[in-house]
Amino acid sequence: MVLPRLYTATSRAAFKAAKQSAPLLSTSWKRCMASAAQSTPITGKVTAVIGAIVDVHFEQSELPAILNALEIKTPQGKLVLEVAQHLGENTVRTIAMDGTEGLVRGEKVLDTGGPISVPVGRETLGRIINVIGEPIDERGPIKSKLRKPIHADPPSFAEQSTSAEILETGIKVVDLLAPYARGGKIGLFGGAGVGKTVFIQELINNIAKAHGGFSVFTGVGERTREGNDLYREMKETGVINLEGESKVALVFGQMNEPPGARARVALTGLTIAEYFRDEEGQDVLLFIDNIFRFTQAGSEVSALLGRIPSAVGYQPTLATDMGLLQERITTTKKGSVTSVQAVYVPADDLTDPAPATTFAHLDATTVLSRGISELGIYPAVDPLDSK
Repeated sequence: MVLPRLYTATSRAAFKAAKQSAPLLSTSWKRCMASAAQSTPITGKVTAVIGAIVDVHFEQSELPAILNALEIKTPQGKLVLEVAQHLGENTVRTIAMDGTEGLVRGEKVLDTGGPISVPVGRETLGRIINVIGEPIDERGPIKSKLRKPIHADPPSFAEQSTSAEILETGIKVVDLLAPYARGGKIGLFGGAGVGKTVFIQELINNIAKAHGGFSVFTGVGERTREGNDLYREMKETGVINLEGESKVALVFGQMNEPPGARARVALTGLTIAEYFRDEEGQDVLLFIDNIFRFTQAGSEVSALLGRIPSAVGYQPTLATDMGLLQERITTTKKGSVTSVQAVYVPADDLTDPAPATTFAHLDATTVLSRGISELGIYPAVDPLDSK
């Protein structure tokens, strides 16, 4: 039997050298083990499914962070969950980004190690994607190598531009009587059939021609039929060019989807717009239709998580949720994101907490009038109500 060098060393110097190297070897081994532990993916299993809420138990003491994305392999592909609460006893409560039909207890769950991330860049132009960045237009995968997390901090004060500038839209009645601030938030009010779609398409075209900028249209909790009609009209008018470069990216989380998807899809659209602003220095137009549905979805999620409701049944974090979205829409020294947000006012009550919270962030309002549209005047902007 060959004894280890430590015990066969006869000279005092050799023994001392071996003794000194032992702690170093031990420390190195510990570092290797720690590194291996960090690289090992955290896995858990489903313990409860209550509608869009899924509880996941982890055997390890290390739990996924709040807002981390978890994945479950399903026959249809993958189901993405977002961590919302730590319940104790190594269990987390999550919100599903898609339907949970067919999900059973005991299914394996994988922690991705970060928030939901979506593809960004010019490859997204002309495509329709969902809340987790998957294409839903049946035109194959999005060939983008870049992905960004949908949760991010707003630009710092040092990065933001302090100068107030007007964004020329090319629509005379808007530029003259109710101009838009570059990097501002604009509320778009108008009923069905008064020309919102035509107005939006004109803005997208003019921004592309005058500023060379791109647009991102985000459908939040609206009808799937309207999203389909908008896509077809954009193809007919050349805003979306299947053969060449398009001017707009479409992100949809429609009315039929779970509240988790509707509560996060606005952040997905904003993340794509932020890339064009920060990395390409563009003036980007971000359309959100409808900002009320964003608040409504947040209210549903809050109720499912068991939080005590606030006024009129809305979530107690209403102002915080709205602020996290709106504060990221701003002008920086590189470019700008200017947002046009359709605002639904429930029961025409302007004091309702949802529209009232939205109004606090708006820089301008554009009101489309049915009376003006009936005269055949488009865009049917009411100059007296708009400001």
